[in-house]
Formats: sequence, structure tokens, C-alpha cells
Amino acid sequence: MGVEIERKFLLSGDAWRQLGEPVLLRQGYLCSDPERTVRVRIEGEEGRLTIKTKGSGVRRGEWEYPIPLPEAQELLDTLCERPLVEKYRRRIEHAGFTWEVDEFLGENAGLVVAEIELPSEDTVFARPDWIGQEVSGDKRYYNSSLIRFPYSQWTHP
Repeated sequence: MGVEIERKFLLSGDAWRQLGEPVLLRQGYLCSDPERTVRVRIEGEEGRLTIKTKGSGVRRGEWEYPIPLPEAQELLDTLCERPLVEKYRRRIEHAGFTWEVDEFLGENAGLVVAEIELPSEDTVFARPDWIGQEVSGDKRYYNSSLIRFPYSQWTHP
């Protein structure tokens, strides 16, 4: 079984904006059930199909496959739940790990999160200065949740 061990954080400050090259991602869900998700994503000129299971803590099952770009586009246009999730992603290297910083667009504009994938749940890692509060266990920040309850509908302090 494929496994993903991922932690998610809010950001602090704007220093991350000077790092990494932003790439547009468009993604949609063929299934956004809390027990399992099936996602179609286009990143740059690549299409991918990803299946994820409900996890425990920061660990969950994940399988990812390349698919032809025209098929990914057709799935996004015709079969995926609405709204689609669109965001700019920057990959930023720090202390031996790659951080993925996602700046959301559309109904989720204003939301920016950083994720780090780890080899094990107890892996120790250095946090860049621009990393803020951890939100790994907060389901509101799952991309599959953002299609049902977009960030624009949240109550913000």
C-alpha cells in the first residue's frame, strides 16, 4: 500500500513569496467521501489521478498515477465535483526537506498553507521562519473539504 505522511501548517509572514517558482494547479474530485478521495490534478502540463484513504493522525494511504493531459482536462471539465480547487504551488527546499506552499485562488482565495511529507510520523525536521501554526488535524484545511466549505465562507477573526 502507498503511504503518505504529511503535516500541514499556516504561514507566518511573507518571506516564502521570495522562494520557489509558483506553478498553477487545478484539481477536482471524482469522490470526496471522508473515507476515501479520488482526485484529478493538472500541474503544469502533467495530469495525475490520486486515490487517498482516511488516515489516522498524519498518515494515510495514497496511490498516484500519471494520466494523459487531455484525459485529465476532460475529467476536470465534465465529471469532477464543483468548485474545482485552483492554487499556486511553490516547492521550497529547507534543511533537507521539500515544503509545498499552496496559495489558493477562487472561492478559497486568501488561504495559504505549507505541507511537508515525511518518511515517518516521528521524523524531526527544522521549520523555516515563515512556518506558523500546525493545522494537520483540522479537516477544514483538506483540499477535499474546501470544495464543500470554501475558505471564503469561514468566519475569520
